Amino acid sequence: MNAWRFWLKKLTRRIWFRSVVYSICGVLLALVARFLAPLLPDGFESNVGQDAVGSILQILAASMLAVTTFSLTTMVGAYSGASQATPRSTQLLMADSTSQEALSTFLGAFLFSIVGIIALSTGYYGERGRLILFVGTLAVVLLIAITLLRWISHITGFGRTSDTINRVESATLAAIGEFRRSPHLGARPATAIPPGAHAIYTAAPGYVTQINVKALQARARQHEVNVHVVALPGTLVHPNRPLLWVTGDAPDDADQAAWASAFELNPRRMFDHDPRLGLIALSEIACRALPPTSNDYGTAIDAINALQRVFFSILAPAEDADQAASIDRNDEGRVFMPQPSLDDMVEDAFRAVARDGATAIEVMTRLCKALEGLAAASPEKAEPFRAMARQAVARASLVMPYEPDQRAL
Repeated sequence: MNAWRFWLKKLTRRIWFRSVVYSICGVLLALVARFLAPLLPDGFESNVGQDAVGSILQILAASMLAVTTFSLTTMVGAYSGASQATPRSTQLLMADSTSQEALSTFLGAFLFSIVGIIALSTGYYGERGRLILFVGTLAVVLLIAITLLRWISHITGFGRTSDTINRVESATLAAIGEFRRSPHLGARPATAIPPGAHAIYTAAPGYVTQINVKALQARARQHEVNVHVVALPGTLVHPNRPLLWVTGDAPDDADQAAWASAFELNPRRMFDHDPRLGLIALSEIACRALPPTSNDYGTAIDAINALQRVFFSILAPAEDADQAASIDRNDEGRVFMPQPSLDDMVEDAFRAVARDGATAIEVMTRLCKALEGLAAASPEKAEPFRAMARQAVARASLVMPYEPDQRAL
């Protein structure tokens, strides 16, 4: 994804973005009625709604403020509930389009009604302008009714554990899909870093969330050097951990900063280009359901099932494998990059579950069945799943209190 598209995508996910847009639209809708009035035919005056529009706007102003406050409270409560499953899921709920649209619609309607009331009290509208305002008010009421129906249906499951699992799974599958389309993000497969290459470091610590491969490629061609990226999205880097290695002459401080600018760093990991984060989040949901204070084995099993579906997607043959291979084997490319290993992904997903669920026969049985299914799905890639199953059984044999359960496992 291009850097500007990634920036725009992050901007539109902000909870305030839609609120600002809808608020501006509400204010403009209230003010533009005066300027649309001359477009009506001469003599097209009507008293329909002339006196009612002020009353309707008063009702909207009072009700929309209460509804907006209620919606915001509901959203904050959903964020808190989702964080109980895993704090990593909160960013997904905050980017939920339905809740953002509902909050923005209610806020925009509130501002529309306030501006309309103020304009009416100052005589801003003529007779035909008031008629247009009345028609616009009816349209706003219809929009509010539709939004309320959608919002009521949405909040029944918003932020619940099952909804959180579904959101994390969907975000993980999206990152996996991008990874499968271009396993090396458009660069060439990693090779051994040649002797004499120079490390490029970041000035401040943070997680890599985006790599502008095109910028690295252009700069590498300009300087006729090769670039070996070692920090994939999701990697925590700091001034002593390199982002990449560059061949050629030793870079000065300006060159260091120019190379490092292709990496976007954030205090927290993001799901977009980091498939391992989704696996970790699903594993955390399972683990939080396992302590004695919870004993919610059903939720742990649901999370394991979601992990199994994600890995089936990883192991499935890529439909556009030829295209992805052509991108990653670009002979003209000067940027080399590794890809996340299956061993690391399996550990991210299942190791913590095997540790925290070692005493629960129900959870361990489902975990081993999931690993068995994944091993059978791709015999040539089965070893990481078999190794994890052996670890799970070994952990259970140490702490599972009931011997028949151990034999059953």
